[in-house]
Amino acid sequence: MPVVRAVRGNIDSGQVLRRCPEILSFKIEDVDVWMTHIGGYPGRYAPGVRRMLVEARSKIMVAGHSHILRVQYDRELSLLHLNPGAAGYHGWQKERTLMRLVIDGADIRDLEVIELGKLRNC
Repeated sequence: MPVVRAVRGNIDSGQVLRRCPEILSFKIEDVDVWMTHIGGYPGRYAPGVRRMLVEARSKIMVAGHSHILRVQYDRELSLLHLNPGAAGYHGWQKERTLMRLVIDGADIRDLEVIELGKLRNC
């Protein structure tokens, strides 16, 4: 059974706020993964994020505050930065998206974007 890991966002409250950390660092196979909601981008990380990425020896960073789907490789830190966009109905994005990839040992491959459909008016 798959394991779900989540961090809280800036509009979360209640149980999500109590159960989900602001930052999460974990290992899948031989790949260190680092997640937060507001993390910035390579060359423009949020304050303190670059240092935490280096200390965690992260190879994948997942952050999503902007709701803008983006995949970028940070050559300086040798890590893959992922912003999966937004899968929910809150926000201003027009398309709901998420990402899926394969981690096999130290190999990161088969990244795909999954489109969930247009944002509807709630």
